[in-house]
Amino acid sequence: MPIELRRRRAWRLAWGAALSLAASFGIGLPVPILAPVLCVLLLAMRTAALPLRLAPVLAVLVLLSCGSGLLLIPLLRHAPLTGVLLVALGLFWVFRYAQRGGNGLLANLLVIGLTLVAGAGTRDFELALSVVEAMAKGMLLAVLCTAVAHGLCPEPAHAPAPAQAPSVVADAGWIALRATLIVMPAFLLALVAPDRFMPLIMKAVSLGQQADGTEARQAARELVGSTLLAGVLAMLLWGALSLFVHLWMLFLWVLLAALWQARRLQRLVATRHSPAYWVSCLTTLLILLGQSVQDSLAGQDVYRAFAVRLGLFVLVSLYASVMLVWIDGRRRGVGV
Repeated sequence: MPIELRRRRAWRLAWGAALSLAASFGIGLPVPILAPVLCVLLLAMRTAALPLRLAPVLAVLVLLSCGSGLLLIPLLRHAPLTGVLLVALGLFWVFRYAQRGGNGLLANLLVIGLTLVAGAGTRDFELALSVVEAMAKGMLLAVLCTAVAHGLCPEPAHAPAPAQAPSVVADAGWIALRATLIVMPAFLLALVAPDRFMPLIMKAVSLGQQADGTEARQAARELVGSTLLAGVLAMLLWGALSLFVHLWMLFLWVLLAALWQARRLQRLVATRHSPAYWVSCLTTLLILLGQSVQDSLAGQDVYRAFAVRLGLFVLVSLYASVMLVWIDGRRRGVGV
């Protein structure tokens, strides 16, 4: 692939991540970390720009897919064990659907609906509705920011598509099982305090999507490594942002950090890590930094909240690594 094309794609991803995060705080979205995460997913999965006329269609898709979690709220409240088992089965089906070549964006939306929305609704139905509304608004903003990023760094005509990882249909069930086991503990914690553990669910979903390779030990190292690197970058960006607190400085620092990672994602800088590592690292950075900005605006202890949040992220990453190695051993043991 030409170097110039990879540079354009790296700049496009950086512009999209920085624009969506700054715009989310600028217009006061209720959950400002959703739009940048969705924007990164859209830019990482697609090289062609989404037409703006499809934005309302995607928003309706978000409402339908994430609204599926609303149907599970009565079961989770009145028959918790049955509700949890249905969530686990739903996650397994969605992850297997994605592994068999299904639409990645739809799979992510369904996973969010089954976890974030359903978990929030166990505490307060209005909170679940606000999460669905925030998802729809975040999707609209993400599509707009991807369009701006494509306008700044357009894809050349007849440009080759990035190489896609081959789907491993034979191992789809095992990969879906370990992704489900990675997400479920975070979901169970969210049932206790959904407002506190929503970022943890998003991190667990990111880990579940990252753990899609068949080389378990390498994937396990990347799960923990991407989380730790994101934590270091978030601390550096927060320290730089504290020198001059302004929305434009947040945009510029995120643009710089996202470009540093996007260059490695596009192989402009030699790296031994997979593209999933850098996508996960960038989304984790956006979650950590965005939540810290929210804590600051709410008058909370930013450093204590960041330490607790990063500690939970590292713990769930370590747990995910154990699940990867254990499931891989079971798969090899039965000769699949």
